[in-house]
Amino acid sequence: MIFGPVPLAEATGAILAHSVSVSDGRLRKGIVLTEAHVATLQEAGVAEVIVARPEAGDLHEDIAAMQLAEAACGTAPGITLSRAFTGRVNLLAAGPGVVRLDPARINAANAVHPMITIATVPEYQQMRDGGMIATVKIISYAVPETAVRAAAQAVQGAVSFAQPVLRDAKLIITQTPGGPGEKGSEAIAARLEALGMTLRTQITVPHEIDPIARALATAQGDMILVLTASATSDPNDTAPAALRAAGGRVERFGMPVDPGNLLFLGALGGRPVIGLPGCARAPSLNGADRVLSRVACGIAVTADDIAGMGVGGLLKEIPTRPMPRRGRKDTAG
Repeated sequence: MIFGPVPLAEATGAILAHSVSVSDGRLRKGIVLTEAHVATLQEAGVAEVIVARPEAGDLHEDIAAMQLAEAACGTAPGITLSRAFTGRVNLLAAGPGVVRLDPARINAANAVHPMITIATVPEYQQMRDGGMIATVKIISYAVPETAVRAAAQAVQGAVSFAQPVLRDAKLIITQTPGGPGEKGSEAIAARLEALGMTLRTQITVPHEIDPIARALATAQGDMILVLTASATSDPNDTAPAALRAAGGRVERFGMPVDPGNLLFLGALGGRPVIGLPGCARAPSLNGADRVLSRVACGIAVTADDIAGMGVGGLLKEIPTRPMPRRGRKDTAG
């Protein structure tokens, strides 16, 4: 692409690189200058303008952006594309779900040409309907077609979207004298709703192994959630022990995400069981969201997966923490 200042007499047919004020407003950057535009610029006393001219073998920014966006998501369901505008195409979620990415392919595409870019949300980001998964932006007004082809090949199928496959869940809440009771059930129901799921049933039982085990064994629904009145502090604590007593297994207790350390994940009769940390009573983002969204979308979550959530796992501080990370005085340690 040829870029730089030219006299007005040579500007017709070129792309205006920078907006210019004229008598009746502004000529916006990115327009293709016509003879009428040039006449308007002359009336405004403009002698030259900075323009861009595509060369042979160049693609217009909008065409290039659309080709790259189409390559990135391929025929993946659950993703829609915005129209191309000013060299940008957005990849949008068509409903709730979780983003899947191939970072190596995206990095390779971004390395092809500095004017060709694709930016995404983090992998496994939970999305709502219409949320922006990624944006393709062609920085210059035109780029070499060969570079677009190379970038499109590199990023082929790198962005996909896992939509919810589970329909409903049962919530088991345990109770102790003076405990929180059913506090938090509305926040949990809202989490499920955001994933296109429903809270099928809710039951409150004493915080003891046998009652919890019976509730687990008779639970209906695609997923079972357990919210305990007393914090789970060991793999053999009440709720994990109840899951084993019901014939289930515990895949992982504890996660390197804060808030949310005290989550446990397991299975019973082929259905996932999630022991929710106490912070799940609040609507704020916590570690449970990272597991719940993946499980709801049919993405396998292993102990190793949870162990790998520590980088980026320090979430936003919440004012209701009983033990703030930082005391009243700013001290080292």
